[in-house]
Amino acid sequence: MAELRVIFPSTIGTPIEPGNLSTRWRATRKRAGLDWLRLHDLRHACASFLLASGASPRTVMKTLGHSQIGLTMNTYTHVLPDIERAAVDAVAKRLFG
Repeated sequence: MAELRVIFPSTIGTPIEPGNLSTRWRATRKRAGLDWLRLHDLRHACASFLLASGASPRTVMKTLGHSQIGLTMNTYTHVLPDIERAAVDAVAKRLFG
């Protein structure tokens, strides 16, 4: 049998049932003290962290499985405070030395 490449496998390696995934996610969230975090929020975080790590927008788009870069950049990526500060500092240094 060919190996399945799934992000959320069951205990036997097959795709996990949605109800079981929700149950596991709630338990994980509770242990981490992140009651507000939705599973889908991880896609946004992944996109933002990839960009912050230097990945190209096209790479982020492909990783998330999007066909339009606008969706990736306008919906899924967010400016992280440290990255924004670094960009402003870089411009200030260039302008004022």
